[in-house]
Amino acid sequence: MRERLALSRPGKAASGRTGSWRTFRPVVDEEACNACGLCAQYCPDGVIDEELNIDLEFCKGCGICANECPKQAIAMVREER
Repeated sequence: MRERLALSRPGKAASGRTGSWRTFRPVVDEEACNACGLCAQYCPDGVIDEELNIDLEFCKGCGICANECPKQAIAMVREER
């Protein structure tokens, strides 16, 4: 019988960090969020944890989390340089 592999999570290697070139970052409106977890399910990089915190060190800023949020509680904000 084959074992199921766990969901991949970003590691601490420098090659996986994307925070330095991201154009937009997700910002969660805590009051509007109902903690449904869809953002974490749809995140292609698995950077949203069980408490729905976003690891901005590895987030690519793709906006999928904001697009899938049924409460529109995630806004994509332009990064300041």
